[in-house]
Amino acid sequence: MRVLAVTHGPSVGAGVFAEAIEGAGHALEEWCVPVATEPPPGEADAVVVLGGGVHPDQEELHPWLLPELDFLRRALAAGTPLLGVCLGAQLLARAGGGRVFRAPEPEIGWLEVELAEPAADDPVLRGLPARFTAFQWHHYSYEPPAGAIELARSVASTQAYRLGEAVWGVQFHPEVTAGQIERWLVEDPEDVADAPALRTETRERIGGWNTLGRELCAAFLHAAELSK
Repeated sequence: MRVLAVTHGPSVGAGVFAEAIEGAGHALEEWCVPVATEPPPGEADAVVVLGGGVHPDQEELHPWLLPELDFLRRALAAGTPLLGVCLGAQLLARAGGGRVFRAPEPEIGWLEVELAEPAADDPVLRGLPARFTAFQWHHYSYEPPAGAIELARSVASTQAYRLGEAVWGVQFHPEVTAGQIERWLVEDPEDVADAPALRTETRERIGGWNTLGRELCAAFLHAAELSK
């Protein structure tokens, strides 16, 4: 398959998803939207929409969000398998008609997530533990689009949904590497009250988290193949 990774800056790339995609023998292409407002030519078989330091309703500050939303609406209409992560999940929700908004409180760091009952039969999330500690870094949240099924929640917000048979959004960051977290700490130090504690917890958790992230991406790729 040809898999397109939609990115929003140099520090928010595909992370361990790239390993899973290339390790499965698929071709990975990247579209960094702030740099090139048009995606690479040709149709992607699956699309992964990643995170970023902007918010999903800031098109006045970042006009390139509008062409990306148009691209996502076309991909939804075409039935392209899609997986959104954090900002990507928010943009997919917005493209599908859902509402995005500033969360009552940000979620940053290692926080507990609980699967909802429908996740037990979901082809992408069913491999996750019923409760798990996930890495998060977001100030915004979303309401899943009409018809979407919520698959996970935290105390503060919805955490995952499926729309139709081939579209998923997750608010947490299954793709993130230790190096990416370190770059985010440097870029946004005011977001974290205790950076040394976050670094310590990251060292303890990142290995298992990266294994889970590769498995989640592999499950999405398998679902994308079956949808064709």
